[in-house]
Parts: sequence; structure tokens; C-alpha cells
Amino acid sequence: MNQSIQFPELEWWDEARQSVCFSAQANGFQLTCAISGGELLRRFHAQGDALTCFRLNRWELEDQAERAIQHQQEDDQGWVWLSSDK
Repeated sequence: MNQSIQFPELEWWDEARQSVCFSAQANGFQLTCAISGGELLRRFHAQGDALTCFRLNRWELEDQAERAIQHQQEDDQGWVWLSSDK
């Protein structure tokens, strides 16, 4: 893992965005990463709670977020969105 990107174990459900969000720190900057609940449950063939699904698959999702951060794939608000086409 790239030492300049860290993922504290801090994740939450964002009701307005219907997404699981999680924090990342890259080169001293705070970023927010997110994946929609529907995408998360589809990707891991899960049912039920998206937040639990995230926690069970944290390492894979953090790896994807790390690659997105390294490729500077933040949106205009500085968020990194994970999707199946990444």
C-alpha cells in the first residue's frame, strides 16, 4: 500500500446520496470516497445493509479508491466515487 494514502476506519451511510462514504488521507489532504449502496450490493452479490457489505469488503474497496486517488479521479467537490467501470 502506498504510504502516502491512508484509510482510517471511518465509514458512514449518507442518506441523501444513498451511498456508503469513507475517509481517506492522501499526502496530508482529507478526501471523501463513496460508492452507491446499489452498486455495492450488486458488486458483491449481497442483500441487506450496504454499510455491512462495505465493512466485509473494505480491503478491495480501499484498493480501488487508492488507485483512483493515485490517478487523480476526484470530482469537482473533491470526492472519489467508486463504480464498476473503474
